[in-house]
Amino acid sequence: MAAILKSLFALVFLSLIGHGYCQCSLDNISVSQTKTGTTVQNKPEWQVTISNDCSCTQSELKLSCDGFQKVQKVDSSVMTQTRGECLINSGQQVARHSNLSFKYAWDTSFPLNPLSSQVNCS
Repeated sequence: MAAILKSLFALVFLSLIGHGYCQCSLDNISVSQTKTGTTVQNKPEWQVTISNDCSCTQSELKLSCDGFQKVQKVDSSVMTQTRGECLINSGQQVARHSNLSFKYAWDTSFPLNPLSSQVNCS
């Protein structure tokens, strides 16, 4: 009887750990912006760094970017703007514990907040 209870406890414990391991959300995506010290067309340049601190990859990552303006082109493989949403990394996976960066130039930084993503745990 003790062996059965021990096995059942181990199964429940491992199940809980497995489910908790990939509990990722938009809270695991962080967006930081810093001035680079460079100016483009008399506007300060900003470097945006997007971090995925989740133990899983996340794809289809979209940031809010309503009103986003720039005077220099942003690499479309890193960010594509459609109305008030910006698709990151062409919708491809943002690797776990990794950073993506791009630069833009404008008078002020724009709030770029995570809107949605697809968590990919295996």
